[in-house]
Amino acid sequence: MIEVRYGAAPETIGTMSTEDLRSTFLVEHLFPEDDIRLVYTHIDRMILGGAVPVGKSVTFGEGTAIGTPHLLSYREMGIANLGGSGRVEVDRRTFDLENRDILYVGRGAQRLTLSSADGVNPARFYMTSVPSQVDYPHRLITRAEAKPLELGEEKRSNRRSLRMYIHPEVSPSGLLLMGITDLSHGSVWNTMPPHLHERRMEAYVYFDLAPEDRVIHLMGRPDDTRHLVVADGEAILSPAWSIHMGAGTGPYAFVWSMTGENQEYTDVDPVPVSALR
Repeated sequence: MIEVRYGAAPETIGTMSTEDLRSTFLVEHLFPEDDIRLVYTHIDRMILGGAVPVGKSVTFGEGTAIGTPHLLSYREMGIANLGGSGRVEVDRRTFDLENRDILYVGRGAQRLTLSSADGVNPARFYMTSVPSQVDYPHRLITRAEAKPLELGEEKRSNRRSLRMYIHPEVSPSGLLLMGITDLSHGSVWNTMPPHLHERRMEAYVYFDLAPEDRVIHLMGRPDDTRHLVVADGEAILSPAWSIHMGAGTGPYAFVWSMTGENQEYTDVDPVPVSALR
């Protein structure tokens, strides 16, 4: 069963309560043990998923809920491992993923099985999927193979290392982009300066937070912002019309995924911090 989210227009969020905002844009409880959770959003038809195989493997791939023979009949997927060593079987092929490795799964895959090497330190699989009209082969992209970018400034508390995994310069895809950002020691701000992706939506999952810490995620139109308080393992759906930026009360990292009209990572509309309201 796939949960469906319909999103919202920018003019509606001013009337939303905290719970309305959370139920629309925040995905909680994304990593069930020995099971999988999938969330389908009508925001560019992205699917988010999470699974933590502890005592058994987790298998998925059936597509009835979205009206196709298989979940990936007309979709591509990225699977990031945010935990201990794990394995992904895609039809008859096997891929071993270490922490911060990402597997690109091309269109047409029918059956996927997730498992952990050690149930005491299980894998923590996070996945995003978007429609695709092209065929690219499955590919494992290790952390060492990702393309790193050093961004931000220590004096502005936003120094961070961004690694591109599913990206034309590393591993090609139809429309999916996916990578991982780690903040430097002492930095708290991500995605600074804020900007809009009018041609693409984005999703995030925040991870490696201590249980007591939170990320304060800011969203909305630049002149009408709102916030979401996000815990470890929770994901954000960020529409094209919304800014996205945040600050953490402690160390954290996040996986970003994008889809839309193009794959130009730098195709953004910057918003000065002084213009935010």
